[in-house]
Amino acid sequence: MALISPLAELGAEETKETSAAPWDLSWMDQLKGKHKQVFDLGKREVGGADVDVVAGDTPLRVTRNWLNAHKEVFGLEYPGVNAVVGITSEAFPLNATDAIWLKYGIGEKWKIKDSTTGTWAVRNVFADPAAPLNDKGASIQNLVKRGVIFWQCNNALGGVATMLAKAMKMEMPAVREELVAGLMPGVHLVPAHTMALGLVQEKGCTYESL
Repeated sequence: MALISPLAELGAEETKETSAAPWDLSWMDQLKGKHKQVFDLGKREVGGADVDVVAGDTPLRVTRNWLNAHKEVFGLEYPGVNAVVGITSEAFPLNATDAIWLKYGIGEKWKIKDSTTGTWAVRNVFADPAAPLNDKGASIQNLVKRGVIFWQCNNALGGVATMLAKAMKMEMPAVREELVAGLMPGVHLVPAHTMALGLVQEKGCTYESL
């Protein structure tokens, strides 16, 4: 007698994977463009003494270039193309609101200066649509308008919260809660960076490490 898998007796709807609360990964199902790419900032340092974001020193220019090239060559923009930016610890400042930058001294801790003041940044200089780099469309706000999706690794966020809590002499759970609430609008919190990289590639995304 042939063996029958228990799953064979279940309907398609019953075997379909769904994400359990509090994880909502349904946004991945919207990656239906003809061309799709995930940009991995998992190991990308966005700080350093010589960083000048306003002058254009930002990894987001690569994502901008990808979008511009598809528009120029194929005439395609969102939703015909999908770009996803995956972020862990090193690039966390990109996902933080101005309030988080100010309270936790993100600019000083990541060694990111604001060229408009010449001092450590107390605002998310990557997001600023008024910065000169935005003339070339490399700010977060411009990219989001073009359909770019950003995520934040939850595991990495715990590490960032631990580091900031120690520096600020605060309780880690309270800091973590504030960091989650202080993510930039639209940022998706994912369980693990490595998991999300695999899932979006299963959705057809090509991969680029920044």
